[in-house]
Amino acid sequence: MNKSDSQKKGKLFVITAPSGAGKTTMRNYLLENNPDLYFSVSATTRQPRPEEVIHKDYHFMTQEKYNNHLNNNNFLEHAEVFGNYYGTLKQPILERLEKGIDVLLDVDTKGAKQVKQKISEAILIFIEPPSMEELERRLRSRGTESEEVICKRLREAEFEMAQRDFFDYRVVNDVLEDARKEIGNILSPREI
Repeated sequence: MNKSDSQKKGKLFVITAPSGAGKTTMRNYLLENNPDLYFSVSATTRQPRPEEVIHKDYHFMTQEKYNNHLNNNNFLEHAEVFGNYYGTLKQPILERLEKGIDVLLDVDTKGAKQVKQKISEAILIFIEPPSMEELERRLRSRGTESEEVICKRLREAEFEMAQRDFFDYRVVNDVLEDARKEIGNILSPREI
């Protein structure tokens, strides 16, 4: 590694998608194929689900601790979602970017906009379904949510889809291999 490599800052990649568009699939693909990529784990006030691992899936915290972070401007982005609070802690991300490590965030459209306001060079990637009909089919095929929740997710998806032009890249997740290749190409260009 030459001197200029050690001084190069990392890149911040932010992926967003409506529920059911394949964001988790894309995120996992990127992490598996980019071992040096740091995934930023969000903080939340909600209770852990049985299968979730503390500090791997989320940083679970009390409302009081969350409010302290919020009041001290420690979040890069934050939001209330279905009565629970979520946020991305700034410090671990900034430290890694300074060390030249690329970082991946997985947030909603509102969070992506907050990140871009604070870190203008952040690269925003929107994963979209081929159509709203396909998105609804995917949500229903999960078989894990009530009709009320599915309808709520579809309304939210319409809002999120209306925000997609704000993003630097849009990847349509129709054919999984094509979408993987496209999102992989967004991360892979490196200056020599």
